[in-house]
Amino acid sequence: MSMDIIGIGTYSPPHGMTRDEACEAAAMFCLPEPQQARILPALYRKSGVEQRYHAILEKNDGPPVERQTLYQPASSATDRGPTTAARMQRYESIAAGMGLQAARTALADADCDPSRITHLVTVSCSGFAAPGIDIALIDQLGLKATTARTHVGFMGCHGAMNGLRVAHAFAQSNPKARVLMCAVEMCSLHYRFGWDPDAIITNALFADGAAAAVCVPESSQGRWRLLESSSMVMPNSTDAMTWRVGDHGFEMTLSAKVPELIHRHLKPWLEEWLGERGESLATLQTYAVHPGGPRILQAVTEALLLDPAALSVSRSILADYGNMSSPTVIFVLQRLLQEQKRHPCLALGFGPGLAAEAMRME
Repeated sequence: MSMDIIGIGTYSPPHGMTRDEACEAAAMFCLPEPQQARILPALYRKSGVEQRYHAILEKNDGPPVERQTLYQPASSATDRGPTTAARMQRYESIAAGMGLQAARTALADADCDPSRITHLVTVSCSGFAAPGIDIALIDQLGLKATTARTHVGFMGCHGAMNGLRVAHAFAQSNPKARVLMCAVEMCSLHYRFGWDPDAIITNALFADGAAAAVCVPESSQGRWRLLESSSMVMPNSTDAMTWRVGDHGFEMTLSAKVPELIHRHLKPWLEEWLGERGESLATLQTYAVHPGGPRILQAVTEALLLDPAALSVSRSILADYGNMSSPTVIFVLQRLLQEQKRHPCLALGFGPGLAAEAMRME
């Protein structure tokens, strides 16, 4: 049985930064040598991100580093910024409110009274707190106290796709299920200090956001229909993308071999999966690819022999919002709807492992 997404909601924090402003702030935290300072703007141009939104920002005006109070300019080359505890305090005070905004929009889009929700699936990899986002949503949305809760944690950029898979399972098992899936990320909490290649790249890409979807068993009012999904951990890839808790935030690494792994493994896996269902890549008309970064989007384009225009929506979301981790693919799906892109659709995401997630949608 398929599952229909009958409502979608997205949320961006109210304050943002342009690419040039983000680059200016980066120089305050990484203390680049003169040669490094010359190449920093080029690194930010290559990120593909023109605008991003950060929940830690308190205003839009003034020097970028002075628009927030969590981070102070690096005092030395060994300064690594706030402790993880200080960063998690911000997560606990802000994240639930972001999820609440996205969830309210999704419920309104679905014309669904909160009391009808039977299951709540929350997704986040950028923070930890208990009671968590799920309890806050139940309390503030007016969900029933008996709403079944499931949290998908620390799965990275494809986390919302895992959340939708959980929702799909609930919808298959209960014809009366009404599932609210909500993904919230505050990547700005993990800004890394110092001149380190991995830190510079991740700082240039990531942003904050939230997204929600109301999911039901197959109906006549779906925005998207999730037919089925598949997962694959690429061989010999455990060091290609990592996400670990450090003393000064969570530390992400992106290996240069990620595009090579996508080139080698993505197409054979998808061809086998689709072929077992009597489908093929040729039958797909739309792609909702998580925009992890320009190199990942380019690798997908080349691996699947796509026209670059096939991933234009993913690139536009990256430019307009940055990589928000798990909620980002929902932003892509929403914009595909707004632009009335053709179906059927393949959604793709990549995360630590190196793991790939795929969903066949229409």
